[in-house]
Amino acid sequence: MKYIGIIPARYASTRFPGKPLAMLGGKTVIQRVYEQAMSVLPEAYVATDDERIFACVEAFGGRAVMTRADHKSGTDRIEEAAEKTGTDADVIINIQGDEPFVQPSQIETLMHLFDDPSTQIGTLGKPFESIEAVRNPNSPKIVVDRRGFALYFSRSVIPYVRGVEAGDWLAHFPFLKHLGVYAYRREVLAEVTRLPQSALEKAESLEQLRWLENGYRIRVGLTDVETVGIDTPDDLARAETFLLQHPKR
Repeated sequence: MKYIGIIPARYASTRFPGKPLAMLGGKTVIQRVYEQAMSVLPEAYVATDDERIFACVEAFGGRAVMTRADHKSGTDRIEEAAEKTGTDADVIINIQGDEPFVQPSQIETLMHLFDDPSTQIGTLGKPFESIEAVRNPNSPKIVVDRRGFALYFSRSVIPYVRGVEAGDWLAHFPFLKHLGVYAYRREVLAEVTRLPQSALEKAESLEQLRWLENGYRIRVGLTDVETVGIDTPDDLARAETFLLQHPKR
């Protein structure tokens, strides 16, 4: 089984323009993401629509590929990058360009999901640690079946725990947080990027619901490692603090 990592990275973020080039502990965010990916994978590319990001990646010795600026999602950008690189990888791993602390163990968990030939798409889930975090609509929840396949993703609190005070729900059900890293079999990636937006996807603003609604199966690997994504300058400041506390990251 051959794997490749593709890291989508845009410059024009609404909340934090240029965040892939922001400095974090003496390196750019995108360099940290790339180095984490390459600590596990035999090959990785940054897929970007910006010459500054492309030049930055080449400057630190990484590989980058230019993609169109009009993609509606990172998945679409990854498909174009896969086509342009001409990769013969069996599985493509999507590592977000704003996740400088993605861990080798998380990438390895994604890879092992494809030991089962029935896995079409893989992603990660982490148990929630507080009911307050469960209630946060910016942290999508996953419900899985007994084999680890996703039944549904939602910004709402799912499932509803009947007959229990809401503040005690976490003690009665293992609520699972979705972490937004994905892996796809090469042919499945090509197929899902040709699908039109679905009703569920539009309602929840969660792209993975398009895949479920069209009959694709998403296997969920479990991790106990929290990711530290960077969406705002405040997140970058918190990441600096995190890096000081965890220097080996």
